[in-house]
Amino acid sequence: MKIISVKTPSKKYEVRIEKKLLLYAGTFAAEVRVPGKAVIVTDSNVNLLYSDMLDTSLRKAGFEPVKYVFTAGEQFKNAVTYIGLLNFMAESRLTRTDTVFALGGGVTGDLAGFAAATYMRGIGLIQIPTTLLADVDSSVGGKTAIDLDEGKNLAGAFYQPDMVICDPETLSTLPKNELSNGYSEVIKYGIIRDAALITSLGDFTGDTSEDIIARCVEIKRDIVCADEREAGERQILNFGHTFGHAVEKCSGYMIPHGNAVAIGMMVITKACVKKGLCPVSCLDETENSLRRYGLPLTTEYDTESLFAAVLSDKKRSSDRLTLVIPRDIGVCELKSVSLLEAKEFLRLGLER
Repeated sequence: MKIISVKTPSKKYEVRIEKKLLLYAGTFAAEVRVPGKAVIVTDSNVNLLYSDMLDTSLRKAGFEPVKYVFTAGEQFKNAVTYIGLLNFMAESRLTRTDTVFALGGGVTGDLAGFAAATYMRGIGLIQIPTTLLADVDSSVGGKTAIDLDEGKNLAGAFYQPDMVICDPETLSTLPKNELSNGYSEVIKYGIIRDAALITSLGDFTGDTSEDIIARCVEIKRDIVCADEREAGERQILNFGHTFGHAVEKCSGYMIPHGNAVAIGMMVITKACVKKGLCPVSCLDETENSLRRYGLPLTTEYDTESLFAAVLSDKKRSSDRLTLVIPRDIGVCELKSVSLLEAKEFLRLGLER
């Protein structure tokens, strides 16, 4: 079992990675949480696959689980679902010593984490990711949120989990498009910090997946521990996300997050090549990597539509925006630009 220790200013916890860990989730959770009432939060897809397994494991460890199931999809990571979950927790008589178990992908982790952060001003949280995207990115680092009508993740909290239990065996039930979503985030980590990750993806099998997941978690751990609340360095993790979130919003959240981030990475990298900020080889390798895993490279949305969505981005500060600029594969930097400059990056990146 791979164990990665995360030590942020607000909390210390472990990310445990190994096949079949879901069977022992209750035992692991009992190491950091006093067994009591537990709410399993999961979506309508994952519920059919893994909730009974988690329920059994929790009961064996002395927890008393109840289950909240919401309709799968980013469009349901909203205020209605969130308030429904809070009311369910209250009706279930959860107290501050009880625990939320987020069983699923990034949407579930975001929603359940935000509920855990705000119910009674904070209760226990165990993240149990079941998608590659959640394994390598969203389950670690403490970002929790829901979407508002005006944009993605506009209501949320920084709230670290008590533990992350990552069972790569759950990847075996993912459809190909969901795996591609995860590959997008892995490629992102390669571009911002570790070019070798791009190469290792070519060997992504059941035998190597734990190593790839662990490397991504290590990169994120190092960045988050240095800047837990995204005041500076942590913004490097937003590579491809500013324009990617705009694509998501324009699609009514019908384009999956990983696909949108892939488009965002291509847009910003293409613009940087045109501005002389990075070599053409960086764009070529980014495009080849994304294409290899069936990820989109372009979008039908125009500059005006996407820029209107960018204006709702939570990372905007008054009349400026911080963009993540690729200098080469494995090297990125932050660049504060005016909104007019940001629009020019977007225009250049969308040009065919």
